[in-house]
Amino acid sequence: MVLPSRNGTPRARRLFLTLARPEVYHLAMTPRRKQRATAAAACLLLLALSWGQAAKAEDLPMTRNVPMSEFQNRQTDLKPYDFNAPPEGMFRSITTAEGFEEELGFRRTHEIVPVRPTDEFSPNTPVFIVFQLHQHYQSFKVFGQCFPEEVPGLDPKTIIGQDAMYIALEDETGYLKLFPSGDRWQPGRYKVEIHAGEQPNDTTLVGTMRFTVAQR
Repeated sequence: MVLPSRNGTPRARRLFLTLARPEVYHLAMTPRRKQRATAAAACLLLLALSWGQAAKAEDLPMTRNVPMSEFQNRQTDLKPYDFNAPPEGMFRSITTAEGFEEELGFRRTHEIVPVRPTDEFSPNTPVFIVFQLHQHYQSFKVFGQCFPEEVPGLDPKTIIGQDAMYIALEDETGYLKLFPSGDRWQPGRYKVEIHAGEQPNDTTLVGTMRFTVAQR
């Protein structure tokens, strides 16, 4: 290579390229530094792998597409409501008893509780049906219509006794009181259809209670 001299005359100079690799680090790598560098590289590798797995998981669908009939409640899983059994739904509990009494509840309200619950009565004992209700958002009436289901000499479709109770918005308990059509119940089996609404009809039936009167 020709380079200009100080006095203007060109002069030749050789340039030599060295093959020596300069040190990457100004200081020699100590074992502790090498260990830290290895740990940092391992952390970066784990982060890269986790990000890759997360990206794959986001691509996978959470659920398969199913028809609406399977997404909703299937009819095979639903329990059919039995109107020939004690009422459910708004009723927390309901039972036949020989009497009732009022107690002061924890919310300072009067609660009606059954006395001597039973489904077998003597001929001269009135029948009480005591119930507890879930919270409701409007007032309504509870009716009880008594039929002689299996009583000799009586038509099972004839109403022989009935009662009704008005349920206010704040009421959570109530009762129905049934008397025999004559002086005493005739021995046999009776059923009481429970209705909830304004007037008892086919659409207000919510369940059926039963009791027997023993021969004494």
